Amino acid sequence: MKRTMNNCTGMEKKLAGMLLDPGTVNAKVTTHVDGCESCQAELDELRATMALLDTWEAPEPGPYFMTRLNARLAEEREAPPASWMERLRARFAYGPQMHARPLAAMALTVMLLVGGGAYLGVTNWDRPAPPQGQATVVHDLQLLDNNAQLLDQLESISGDTDSN
Repeated sequence: MKRTMNNCTGMEKKLAGMLLDPGTVNAKVTTHVDGCESCQAELDELRATMALLDTWEAPEPGPYFMTRLNARLAEEREAPPASWMERLRARFAYGPQMHARPLAAMALTVMLLVGGGAYLGVTNWDRPAPPQGQATVVHDLQLLDNNAQLLDQLESISGDTDSN
């Protein structure tokens, strides 16, 4: 059906409301439907569909339908599944759906622990631990001592190269 974008946008919902409860539809929609051939045709199709649905009656089940259904369900429940995979599939398909929540919570917890550990650098074991209990003055003196030893070594090396 050909429709203009300006006038017929969203008319499907309004047509259904017009068909089911004509008193709630505003006058603007009613005047649009009266003047628009495509909306009038769609409203007529909806009326025909509703009239056809009103004439349909649900078939009555047979007198032994529930007895046969319950017997069949009991057979299926009592029959052992073929393998462990079938039992697992049957449990997921027909069992209570509450088993998914603890699994999802556990998976989320593991993901958070692994991700948090990777973010915090827990797996980086090659970093030396900072010295505990050393005063700043002692640390500075040790650095100066190491520098003095380094200078002595450099002087001894430079002295050896000058003599050659």
